[in-house]
Amino acid sequence: MKLVTIVQDGKQALGVKTDAGIIDIAAALSVQPAAGQVAQDVMAVIEGGQEAVAALQAYVDSLPADNAAYVLDEEKIEWGPCVTRPNKIICVGLNYRKHAEETNSPIPEYPILFNKFNNTLTGHKADVAVPKVTEKLDYEAELVIVVGKDAKYVSKENALDYVFGYAAVNDLSARDLQLRTQQWLLGKTCDDFSPLGPYLVTADEVGNPNDLVIKSIVNGEVRQNSNTSDMIFHCDEIVSYISQHMTLVPGDIILTGTPEGVVMGYPPEKQVYLQPGDVVTIEIEKLGSLTNRFVAE
Repeated sequence: MKLVTIVQDGKQALGVKTDAGIIDIAAALSVQPAAGQVAQDVMAVIEGGQEAVAALQAYVDSLPADNAAYVLDEEKIEWGPCVTRPNKIICVGLNYRKHAEETNSPIPEYPILFNKFNNTLTGHKADVAVPKVTEKLDYEAELVIVVGKDAKYVSKENALDYVFGYAAVNDLSARDLQLRTQQWLLGKTCDDFSPLGPYLVTADEVGNPNDLVIKSIVNGEVRQNSNTSDMIFHCDEIVSYISQHMTLVPGDIILTGTPEGVVMGYPPEKQVYLQPGDVVTIEIEKLGSLTNRFVAE
């Protein structure tokens, strides 16, 4: 199942992608009430797990596919972040071998963890303002793990059982702010620095998360073109490692690192950072394409 967040009159609503279009669940329920309980919020679906997904899928399957009252054109909706209120946003730095190499960084012995905040979340097709405080705004295509169950002291072998699904994110990074001190946080947490989506895809539709083509495209030019198999620490290792130190809860999101091809990895004379007017698309196999335009603040 592919879950989306629809923004209507400034409020976020749950949508489900189908062949006919995006089903607005709240609008559909007003036309055709469900026989049982159906979640109307993406966080409720995540927290409800397989039972909530099954109930939502059964309800969507029961709907006539051509009702304009609740079937929306994907090209016309306003998108929100596909996970709206994560308790934690945890990021893994330097997690692709070729990216570590391009930045002349040693291969980490342990996952390098840092965090972002909910102010960084925005959606597909949203404009992102280039902050006045940076001259070195960089893109980063990343796979996101969305936690589906409480996870504490989870083994690597069982770790993916605790994953609800996956999404694409652009882990925007103000490199001058990021590298100003030894702490990366400032360069990662400006407003709208985590466009997330377009879809939250349930784990059963993704299969092996470490066998997905991942790309970033800037103004039509492919800049990053890799595969999640190049991760130093794979998704199961990441979930297990984090769970040894803190309890992961449903809706937590984990940004798993970016492959080679970011602006910071280019020779200095070829580094051209993002500017107002640029358009960046993040593409991940099975997860869709996430596009944002950059504007002046």
